[in-house]
Formats: sequence, structure tokens, C-alpha cells
Amino acid sequence: MTRAQIPAQDRLIVALDVPDADAARAMVGQLGEAVSFYKIGMELCMAPGFFELLDWLKQSQRKKVFVDLKFFDIPETVARAVRNLAERGADFCTIHGNQSIMQAAAAAKTGDTKVLAVTALTSLDQGDLDDLGFACDIPTLVLSRARRALQAGCDGVVSSGLEVERLRLEAPRELICVTPGIRPVENRVVADQKRVMTPAAAIKAGADYLVVGRPIRDAADPRAMALAVQAEIAAAL
Repeated sequence: MTRAQIPAQDRLIVALDVPDADAARAMVGQLGEAVSFYKIGMELCMAPGFFELLDWLKQSQRKKVFVDLKFFDIPETVARAVRNLAERGADFCTIHGNQSIMQAAAAAKTGDTKVLAVTALTSLDQGDLDDLGFACDIPTLVLSRARRALQAGCDGVVSSGLEVERLRLEAPRELICVTPGIRPVENRVVADQKRVMTPAAAIKAGADYLVVGRPIRDAADPRAMALAVQAEIAAAL
């Protein structure tokens, strides 16, 4: 699917950053038809009922699901994990790692599951990269990771909106770009996110999908906030 073919409704991915599966189901019910794509990650994975929630979202609610566990292990282990997720119908999953890990993950996916390589977490800034021993700046790291992911057969990357525009100058349009750290102007939650962008700016820069968590979860009216983000995305396309 090319960027132009992605349904506008699917471009918003709401992060179910809640403590348990019951809270996740309640949030999905509250948002209703305003959201068609959800992200489930590490917090829910550590709670009972993670896979039952995944199955419920896919089979009962007919939602798309982004499983964000950022696999990073030996290639064979990552490949088996990706294969298991694909069999459950996960639409997106994320990986870290070197070329052999990315290649193994890409080779293991089946069906409609897409493998996304994480470039640089939006909670990191240049000082953090220096602490981690990366001898480059953030844009250089993101571009390098995107090139390697494409070569390895991955479907896309997770990248801050601040790097998307430059990435799009070099990466083909078929490369999926999922952008976290999205903050609506009227709901600026900074917290641990250091590299953030508004929905409209990220879409105009070239992002395909936007991940929004706390600004929707913590809004006075989460459904109204989700609809406002959807409207901003549609206007920016």
C-alpha cells in the first residue's frame, strides 16, 4: 500500500498506555468509531490478558493492531517472535538491532504483518546519544537506520517527525513511517518525550501514521480529542 492509499481514518494510532486489559477495553469502547488503529506495548504485555486483548481487538472489534515490543535478541529468537505475532494477525510490530536481526525479522513475517525498525526513540536527545556512545547526530542515525532497514527487507521505520522530512528525501515512498511523540497544540504534554511535533506538521513532513497516547488518554473528553486529531490529519493530507 502506497502512502496515498492509506485510509485517513487509519493514520491515527492510539497508544493503549493503560495498566491492564480491562482498562484498554474500556478505552476502546469510549473511543468507538473515532479510532480504528491501536498500539499495545510493554506495559500491557506485563499484565494478564495481553494476547486475549490482541485477539479481541482484531477479531471482535475489527481494529488494526500495532504490537510495540521492540524485539532485540538473537536473530532466530526475534524471527520466532515475529512469526508468532504474524499468526495472531498483528498489523505492525517493532524491532531493534543490527542487520542480521532486521533481516531475520523481515524474513519471518507472514500475511499482512509489517515489520518496523526503530530508529531513535523520541525520548532521546543528542546528549542521550552521546551517553550511549553513538558517534553521530540524531538525523544521521535515523537515516542510517532507515537505509539498513530497507536493505534488510523491513517494511518501515519508527521515526520522530523532526527527522521525517529529511528521511523522505532519501527513502522511497513505499517505506512506512510511523511517528510517535505527537502532541496536539492545545494539549502539550511534554513529560519524557523530547522530540515532539503536532499532527499536521508530522503529516506534512511525510509521516504515514501518527502514534498518540497521553494527549488522548488524559483528555477531559478522549473521544472528542481523537476526533480533533483525525480532523487535523485529514486537513493536512
